[in-house]
Amino acid sequence: MRTDLIRKTVLTAAGLAFTGGAIAGPVTAAYAAPTHEGTRAASVQGDRKSHGERELNVRYEAQPNFYYCGPAATRNALSVQGKDIDVDAMAKEMGTTEDGTNSINDITPVLNKETGKKDAYRSVEIRDNKADRKQTDKLRTDIVRTIDDGRAVVANIAGTTTDTDGTTHSFEGGHYISVVGYTNGGKTVTIADSANPDQASYRISVDNLADWIATRGYSAAA
Repeated sequence: MRTDLIRKTVLTAAGLAFTGGAIAGPVTAAYAAPTHEGTRAASVQGDRKSHGERELNVRYEAQPNFYYCGPAATRNALSVQGKDIDVDAMAKEMGTTEDGTNSINDITPVLNKETGKKDAYRSVEIRDNKADRKQTDKLRTDIVRTIDDGRAVVANIAGTTTDTDGTTHSFEGGHYISVVGYTNGGKTVTIADSANPDQASYRISVDNLADWIATRGYSAAA
C-alpha cells in the first residue's frame, strides 16, 4: 500500500539527456561508454571475490527519458538474474507517468512477478528524515542477504549524497537506483544508476545510502 512517506518521485534534469550506456568492465550494454576514473567502481563481478565482498553482473541500460528511473532501475536489477524485460511494459505495470513512479510499493510486485516468486521481495520503509543506526544496520543486512542470493536491491532515494570517489549525486525530486554489490561486509555498496551513463556505477557508504533513502524505501529479499 502507498504511504505519505514513500511518495512520488520526479527526476531532476540529470536524467533528461540519456538514452543508453554501459558500465565499464564485465557489465554489458548496448554500447561501451569511455573508461575513466569515475567508472573505476563500475567493474562488476558475478561471484564472491573474498569474504565480505560480492558484486553481480549487470547488463546496464540508461533510462530513455527523465521519468523512467523506476522501470529502468528495476530492469537493471532484474538483469543480474539474466532477465531482459522491456521498460515500457514495466512502466505500464508500475503506473509510471511523467510524474514518475509513485513509490517502492509499485516496484516490489513487478520484481516478484519477474523473479517468479510472489514473496521474493518485500518493501522496507525508512520513515524518518535521517536513518538511525538500527535502520542503517537493517539496510546493510538486507543488501548483503539479497545480493548473496544473486539478486539486486532497488531503492527510492531523494536528495544529495557523495560517493567514495568524492563525486556528488543529486536528485532533489527523487530517483530510483539499483544496489548491485557490496564490499567490507556491506559497509560500502555498489550502485547502478540509470540517470547518466557517464556515472553508470559508483560506490557509496551504506550510511550515506540509508540517509539517501530516508523518508522513502527500498525493495530487498523477503
